Amino acid sequence: MIMNKPLQVYMNEHELELLDAWARKRGWTKSHAVRMAIRAVTRGRDEDPLLRACGMIEGLPEDVSGHIDEYLEETFVAEKAASSYRKRCRQS
Repeated sequence: MIMNKPLQVYMNEHELELLDAWARKRGWTKSHAVRMAIRAVTRGRDEDPLLRACGMIEGLPEDVSGHIDEYLEETFVAEKAASSYRKRCRQS
């Protein structure tokens, strides 16, 4: 069993308001939000599948981050087929 230990953290009023609103929005306590933030910040690249994927694809355009939707559309929107499979099956 993991034993939680207390930690005292000093925040200014604005930081505390941000933390409180963020935690409340998710139904979390402020303590839980702080624990999750610590885990996210300290997580190594090998522990996060998204971070492991960073830099794996070479040859991307330099502006890919600013135009990701356009590039995804170009990549995944296939040309319309001359005739669909259903039409061909009905004709047979």
